[in-house]
Amino acid sequence: MVKLSAVQLMSVPDVSINLAYIDTQLAKLAAQYADVEQHLVVLPECCLFFGGQDQQQLQVAQHSFADQSLKNALSALAKKHQLYLVAGSIPIYVPEANKFTNTSCFFSATGELLNQYDKIHLFDVNVDDNERCYRESRYTQAGKHSSVTPLAFATIGMTVCYDLRFPELFRQLTRDGATIICLPAAFTQVTGQAHWLPLIQARAIENQVYIIAAGQQGVHANGRETWGHSMIVDPWGRVLSTISEGLGTISADYSYQVVQQVRADIPVAEHNQFITQLKNSG
Repeated sequence: MVKLSAVQLMSVPDVSINLAYIDTQLAKLAAQYADVEQHLVVLPECCLFFGGQDQQQLQVAQHSFADQSLKNALSALAKKHQLYLVAGSIPIYVPEANKFTNTSCFFSATGELLNQYDKIHLFDVNVDDNERCYRESRYTQAGKHSSVTPLAFATIGMTVCYDLRFPELFRQLTRDGATIICLPAAFTQVTGQAHWLPLIQARAIENQVYIIAAGQQGVHANGRETWGHSMIVDPWGRVLSTISEGLGTISADYSYQVVQQVRADIPVAEHNQFITQLKNSG
């Protein structure tokens, strides 16, 4: 049996506090599902530092660059609790740009860093909330490459938050073999209420994949309000498990047979004329 889980957080601008809380939640999940063969857990975006000023994220990235302390701490948690861990996202310093990448790290149950993904689409938007103007690119350097990780039980695709609005990325991950796509996020309350559920269901249905969406939720130290509503959605678009407000975890079973059946019944990958035309023109 393969279990999928997401942890909903309200992270604070203090790495040690967030690590301690994540540790307790992973311990609960590990104990609850001690008998499963494989367990994949996804944390939200900015899981180790959120709710401060954007420049503080840069400082966290700079301070942890030399000793890789953020990665090492998350690797240790994956190993301690013996589960696959998509560690939301953390800031990784890029010295030549004096910026950081918003990076999702994927660890094995032994703590090995299997892959990492730098968020491609940066949140430079205007939102009708108390923040008003978001400019993620001020301190963040955009990623350039998609990321999939083949495992024995599934192929894992990685995205982060605002990526959800770009179906081309999800299509590419699926073409590269993804059967599960992870979505760590910190959606705003305003955009989440309007678009979170329909976008997740659309991406799952279009690509016939499982989506594990782990969100930040609540009013954070800097006044930002995030939507939460973490959920696990199957290839038919069914919400298998969700938590709306507050902190906690959700879980659901993964079945490769469901992926195969949905794709066999409605073979959209074969019917997609745009992909066919691209292949023929190449």
